[in-house]
Amino acid sequence: MRTLIVQSNYALGQVWARHLERLGSLVQHVSTGEEAIDAIQDMHFDVIVLDLVLSQGSALAVADYANFSCPNANVVFVTDTTFFSDGSIFVHSSNARAFIECATPPKDLAAIVLHYGQDASRAHAAQNNPAVGLSG
Repeated sequence: MRTLIVQSNYALGQVWARHLERLGSLVQHVSTGEEAIDAIQDMHFDVIVLDLVLSQGSALAVADYANFSCPNANVVFVTDTTFFSDGSIFVHSSNARAFIECATPPKDLAAIVLHYGQDASRAHAAQNNPAVGLSG
């Protein structure tokens, strides 16, 4: 499973990365929207942990680009604000799978990411190899 963390708070992003790496995920952490788009251009990700309020760039632009560039990638939005607290993020971003607070315990965040990342990883494998998942 490959995970992209887009989090402007470097220390917080690294805490999340360590928890995900312990679960076997290959993790890349970037801090800005531009870095996230560059990373998505270079590699397929199964799940993207995306802070809704980046210090530089637009999280929704990153999610839109990911939806176009790697449509099987699931996005887990994190935030420490009340933006989209009504759940409308799921209307604005078709690849949004979860919307959680930044203060969520890292082990819980990692479990959520693992859940959505494994689904995307299987979908990506099936798309690249149609024989995957077929029973003989």
